[in-house]
Amino acid sequence: MKTQITELFGIEHPIIQGGMHYVGFAEMAAAVSNAGGLGIITGLTQGTPEKLAKEIARCREMTDKPFGVNLTFLPAVTPPDYPGFVKVIVDSGVKAVETAGNNPQKWLPALKEAGIRVIHKCTSVRHSLKAESIGCDAVSVDGFECGGHPGEDDVGNWVLLPRAAEELKIPFVASGGVGTGSQLVAALSLGADGINMGTRFIATKEAPVHENVKQAIVAASELDTRLVMRPLRNTERVLTNAGVERLLEKERTLGSNIKFEDIFAEVAGVYPKIMVEGQMDAGAWSCGQVAGLIHDIPTVKELIDKIMGDAHEIISQRLKRFDA
Repeated sequence: MKTQITELFGIEHPIIQGGMHYVGFAEMAAAVSNAGGLGIITGLTQGTPEKLAKEIARCREMTDKPFGVNLTFLPAVTPPDYPGFVKVIVDSGVKAVETAGNNPQKWLPALKEAGIRVIHKCTSVRHSLKAESIGCDAVSVDGFECGGHPGEDDVGNWVLLPRAAEELKIPFVASGGVGTGSQLVAALSLGADGINMGTRFIATKEAPVHENVKQAIVAASELDTRLVMRPLRNTERVLTNAGVERLLEKERTLGSNIKFEDIFAEVAGVYPKIMVEGQMDAGAWSCGQVAGLIHDIPTVKELIDKIMGDAHEIISQRLKRFDA
């Protein structure tokens, strides 16, 4: 399937694996790239530029296909070494970067000068237009269904994607709640040139996370995610567990007086406990509503082949009947 996204990133299928904390290691990225999509290493999970350089080198040993790096720009008292991360990405020869969080404008000149294609993750049309105006090559339009941070507008992809299509000149992918071939076709029909998947890729054989995490996603329905940190205007969609319910009770009790320090135990340092150790009640970890559509744990290749097979069948058979 040839789209603006496959042409832009030099990939076979219009499927991108979004950056995910403690999931986007070399194994994950290489598996997606080898299956024809665009795999993404999560930069900040590595902690330091030196470790990111080693992870990129490790990924290169596993695949000769294009892959990228996610770089999320977050406000922090002691910010990560962003200049170091950008330098490593440029020096490594990686040709795709997924940016997220704050405006990446400051870092675009160095990336673009190195011939790197930049796709920025956005949760609204206005942010997408800003990404376009500063020179991003594409955007990942993140609907309210997504795991992680859906923004504060609460607009689902059924409306957000066609709105993006009305306004944008650069290509975009549909992100948030996506995990099937039928959704790929729907995204294409709404104006997107591909899809970005996060949660769906966690429930695969190659995903470097604890088996408990994969089983929790398979067992979950579309009703089992929760929105946390709304009072702090840092909304995150997570899979419910005992830690999350404790967090929500604190939000209900403290109301507008809540501070980040009040929920520190349920959100800080949780990812290693969940993803590595499998302590499923440790606290809040990102998970999308697409969990309700995930019923198995295939290999990444099996997953991508099924998505593409289903998409082609829908386009060539089911939709063709309606056209007649």
